[in-house]
Amino acid sequence: MRILLAEGEVALAAFLRKGLEAEHYAVDISADGPETAFLAQQFGYDLMVLDLNLNGGVRGSDVLRSARAAKPALPILALCGSTRAEDRARALDLGADDVLTRPFSFCELAARLRALLRRGAQPAESVLSVADLSLDRIEHVVERAGRNIPLTAKEFALLEYLMRNRGRALSRAMIVEHVWNLSFDTSTNIVDVYINYLRRKVDDGFDPPLIQTVRGVGYRLEAPSGVEGAAAARRGAPTIPADPRRLASIHIAATGVSRGTRR
Repeated sequence: MRILLAEGEVALAAFLRKGLEAEHYAVDISADGPETAFLAQQFGYDLMVLDLNLNGGVRGSDVLRSARAAKPALPILALCGSTRAEDRARALDLGADDVLTRPFSFCELAARLRALLRRGAQPAESVLSVADLSLDRIEHVVERAGRNIPLTAKEFALLEYLMRNRGRALSRAMIVEHVWNLSFDTSTNIVDVYINYLRRKVDDGFDPPLIQTVRGVGYRLEAPSGVEGAAAARRGAPTIPADPRRLASIHIAATGVSRGTRR
């Protein structure tokens, strides 16, 4: 899950980012109104935490209004410095899904984010599945073949990114930028190190391996042909009933007999 954290206080933003990353979220920070408005409209975030007291010439309330107009389905938690019921009500009317009044505890903030994600996410988006590997983006649970796989925050973020882009070759630069929020340094091998960590936990002891190396590019997560359908059947996925007319045509083609030629 990727969160846009729009918070004007640098120290508080750093504290919240550290806590959210420990909860397996990828976090982008914005400190002023114009930048927040741009990021919210240009990128596909799963949730936004918005300080209504943002500065920079564009007020937090204006950012909230524009973000809601541009992204109707985006869950937004507004941070409000006022304890007045009228101010909280105005934030909700402008488009916030929830309002948290300062001062607040991090555990309450994290719980409200989980609640927003549960209400807003569709089942196909909240749980990612590739073959017999599943990742619950809200509860932060990873399983393969029914076995729980404990991951660190960065391992979880890396696996989520690979699964959201299943079948797509991802360069090391793309992975570093998304998972670590850094510009790519050609001298670093951090991606390769964490891919090896993931392989030991997700692929070792399971068949088939899902994390693939793409020479000259980077990495890809994909199930080999035929494995996906078998895994779906084991999960109890519904199957499409056979069309009797299609079965009849197959039988005729195989036997060379039709109703008109039968004697």
